Amino acid sequence: MISHAPTTGGGPVHVIGASGRCGQAVCRALLQRGTPVVALARSQARLHGSGLTANPGLTPRTADLTDPAGTLRAALADATHIVCTAHARLLPALLAAAPPTARLVCLGSTRKLTRWPDAHGNGVLAGERALLESGRSGAILHPSMIYGARGENNVQRLAALLRYLPVVPLPVGGKALVQPIYQDDVTACILAALHAPWHGPQAIIIAGAEAVPYWRFTQMVAQAAGLTPRPVLSLPAGFLRLAARATPYLPFLPTISPNEIRRLTEDKAFNTTPMQTLLGVSPTGLASGLARTFTD
Repeated sequence: MISHAPTTGGGPVHVIGASGRCGQAVCRALLQRGTPVVALARSQARLHGSGLTANPGLTPRTADLTDPAGTLRAALADATHIVCTAHARLLPALLAAAPPTARLVCLGSTRKLTRWPDAHGNGVLAGERALLESGRSGAILHPSMIYGARGENNVQRLAALLRYLPVVPLPVGGKALVQPIYQDDVTACILAALHAPWHGPQAIIIAGAEAVPYWRFTQMVAQAAGLTPRPVLSLPAGFLRLAARATPYLPFLPTISPNEIRRLTEDKAFNTTPMQTLLGVSPTGLASGLARTFTD
């Protein structure tokens, strides 16, 4: 359980992966609240391109999670609160380099629950295990599909695909459930976890307000993007996985991997009660989040 009173005490928050989509969103939110940020990234070029470095409250530092004993440990030497938006497989390196009293908030993924384990999901499980076994105070948040971030490639990529397709070919008619989470809600969850005095490590799934069948999700994306919803064509998953192999060679279509097709056949629906009770964040409705995604 948490208390909502404590904050970072006015000190800076160290954000690892600050040049990525979630990292940039967290940096912006912290700076808007007047919280100084130490932005850690392997390459400063993308961070400078975001415009964040123009804010006097942000201090950029170069650090590499694959070099925990070198650049990372030096960059975190003065850290009291750390947000890590890099892949969770790198959490053992972060735990080795971070000051022992620093509070950690890390991003994982609901991919850890897939029926078809892969390197991504296994890396998330390894990172979660490292944090839970460390006994360190902090949290790992496992978001479902994130949409609405600047430059995200989930909803925007789907909208780009829908512009070219007269029908939407989906395995099993797109009946499997999906529960995307809006980027602002991910950021709000990170800030809530960051300000909470956790006693030991926590793992929390964060997701959108409702789960919808994937066919309905495609219609909602089309409507939000100003497109006419496309009819769904139900096709065998095996056939679509084979067809996906051709997408890298079709310049007018986004690249789709066979594994993405396979994941479209499993339900991704989650209980958001822990997210709401422990973090105090009520997720944004999907229609509202999509509307904001295509108008912001």
